[in-house]
Amino acid sequence: MTTKTSTDTAAQASINAAARELHLPTVRAEAERLAEIAARERQTHRGYLAEVLAAEVDDRTERRRTRRINEAKFPRIKRLAEFNIDAVPSITPATLGHLAAGNYLDAGEPVVMLGDSGTGKTHLLIGLGLAACEQGRRVRYVTTAHLVNELVEAADERVLSRVVARYGRLDLLCLDELGYVQIDPRGAELLFQIITEREERASIAIATNLPFSEWGAVFPDPRLVAAIVDRVTFNAHILETGTQSYRLRTSKNTRRRAN
Repeated sequence: MTTKTSTDTAAQASINAAARELHLPTVRAEAERLAEIAARERQTHRGYLAEVLAAEVDDRTERRRTRRINEAKFPRIKRLAEFNIDAVPSITPATLGHLAAGNYLDAGEPVVMLGDSGTGKTHLLIGLGLAACEQGRRVRYVTTAHLVNELVEAADERVLSRVVARYGRLDLLCLDELGYVQIDPRGAELLFQIITEREERASIAIATNLPFSEWGAVFPDPRLVAAIVDRVTFNAHILETGTQSYRLRTSKNTRRRAN
C-alpha cells in the first residue's frame, strides 16, 4: 500500500509539473480528483484521459467566454431570452433565435434596431453581443458618440490606422445611440472608415432612434449619409421596436404582478 501511495504521489507530482509547463491549469487542479473517480468507476486509461482533457476544454471555454464578455465592455448584462417578446409583437421568437445562432456573423451581415427611446433597442443590442461572446466571438459595445470621440483622438495622436484595424478585427461591433447626437463632418468621415472596414466582412449591429430617411440629421454630408445607409442596410436584418416604451410597459407589468 505504501509503495502504491508513493507511486501515486510521484505520478501526481509529474502531472502537476507537466501541466504547469503545458499551461493546463485544470488538468493540474482536477487530475487527482478525477483519478479517484476513475478508480471507483473502473474506467479505462482512455476513459480517464478523456475526462481530464474534457475538463480542461470546458474550463478553457468558460474562461474564454468570460474574457470575451469583459472585453466587450457592455454597460450591463442583458440576454435575448429575457427580452419581452409580447411587448414588441413585430419581433418574433424565431427571428431572435435565428440571430442568436450567429449565422449572420459568419456572413458578415449587419443588424439594425430601429425604434423610439425606451423600446428595447439597447437590450437587443447587448443581447446579440452577449450571445456572440458566448460563442467565443470578439465583440465590442460602444456608443456612437464615444466611438467618434475615440477616433478623433486617435487621428490627432496619429494612431488612427491602429484603432481602425482594432475595430476591424472584431467579429461584431455593437454601435448604440446613433441619432442622439449630431456628428460633425470630420467625425462622420472617421466613423465611415470603421463601417467601410467591416463592410461585407464582419458584422455591425446598430441601435438608432431615427428612420434611415432622417439620418441626414446626424451626418451633415448627404453623399456620406447615402453611402453609410447603403452599407448598413445591404443584406441587413432590420428589427423595428416601435414607438411605445418597452421599459415603461415592463415596469407596469412588474408592478401589476407584484400587486
